[in-house]
Formats: sequence, structure tokens, C-alpha cells
Amino acid sequence: MEKAVHSSTTSGPAVPGEATKTGTSIIDTAASAVQSFAPVNQIHQHLCAFHFYADDMARQVEAHHFCSHVNEEMRQCLIYDGPDANARLIGLEYIVSEKLFMTLPDEEKKLWHSHEWEVKGGFLFMPGVPGAIQRQDLDKVAKTYGKVFHFWQVDLGHELPIGLPNVMMAVTRDGQLFHEMIQEAEKRFGVSVEGERDSRAYMTGPELGIHPLANGGGKGMKLELREVDIKPVESVGSVFV
Repeated sequence: MEKAVHSSTTSGPAVPGEATKTGTSIIDTAASAVQSFAPVNQIHQHLCAFHFYADDMARQVEAHHFCSHVNEEMRQCLIYDGPDANARLIGLEYIVSEKLFMTLPDEEKKLWHSHEWEVKGGFLFMPGVPGAIQRQDLDKVAKTYGKVFHFWQVDLGHELPIGLPNVMMAVTRDGQLFHEMIQEAEKRFGVSVEGERDSRAYMTGPELGIHPLANGGGKGMKLELREVDIKPVESVGSVFV
């Protein structure tokens, strides 16, 4: 595999635009005092993982997931390019149990990736959480499937989210992720991928094994934009001019 141009958060993002004004900050503070932010306040988990583009494995991105449980069988995660306050929101992921995954149509299953090797290999971790504690939950994650879209191609240096959403995948075997990217993350967060791999050897993946259609069915995937003719509803008329 050729060396990747990968993304890791080592400095603040260079997003174009005028700096936030004091007046805007005051309005934000006033609003936060009376609004609940209930969906966001359900986030109680930070997972760090590594994604690669489904059509180009050489493009690899460090992805920080901030997740909430919808219920015991589904989580929903906002994905940022780092853990700091100025991190950019670059995507989202839905995580479901094997039971829910098996209810999906076959064409849909291709968009979802397995988590077994990502977890057992030590490549997914909870920054700052003692290993013994995080392994209690990651044992469950190893049995799940995830569906990820990234909207901001930070690995290409884009200052704004440009282009179509990209389907992302996760590691399924050794040799897929670039070693230097892993080393950078280990140093920054004080983790040991090899150490966690040894500690997670007892974990198992989906009960039925990894579905053959998951992980793109072993093939690359890329979203495409196509123009189509839209017939207006007679009672409404056309909204296109």
C-alpha cells in the first residue's frame, strides 16, 4: 500500500471567516441559559477511531466520536476531527446491534462496516478512560455494525465542507492502517494499541460472524450525483425555475 495522506489533529483548524464577535458570544450565552440542548446533552461517550474512504483506503482520518445511546441496540455519534473545543464537525455514525443490522435490506448492508477487528485490534479506544472500564463497553461494540458518512474532507486540507458526503469504512485486518498515524495517536493520548489488543483477546464479534455484504461487500464504494427529471405535483406546481 502506498503511503497515505492522512489527517490527525495537531493544531487548530484554519476555517475561513471573521472571528466570533463579543456580541455573538453574549447572545450565545444568553440562549444557552434558557435552552435545554437535550439531544446534545445525551452524549456521554468519546470514542477515538480511524476511518478510511470507502473508495480509497490510502486516505485515512482520525475520527473522534461523541456518542449517545438511543437504546441498548443503537447509538448515534457526531464525529469531529479532534477532541478540542475548536474541532470541526466532519461526519456522523450510526451504530447498531447485529440483530438490527440483520433486518436491513441487502443493498443497505453494504454501507455498514463491522467493528470486530477495529475493537479487538486495539484501534478503537476511549481517551482518558482506564482500560478495564472501557473494555466493558467495547466488548459490546465489537459485536456491532456502523454506518459512517464524512462531509468535510479535512485530509485534503479543505477549509470548508466541499463536495458530496463520503462513505467511510473501518479496519478489518492488520496492515490496513498506516503505522505512523497510529504512533501519533498513541503518543498524544497515552495509549498502547498492542497492549489493548492483548487485553481484548477474549472479545468476540457478531454471533453469526461478519456478514459477507458488510464492509462494502469487499469492494470500494463512492456516492455519485445524478440529474433526474422531476415531475411537479399538479396541486402544488413546480418549485424549480
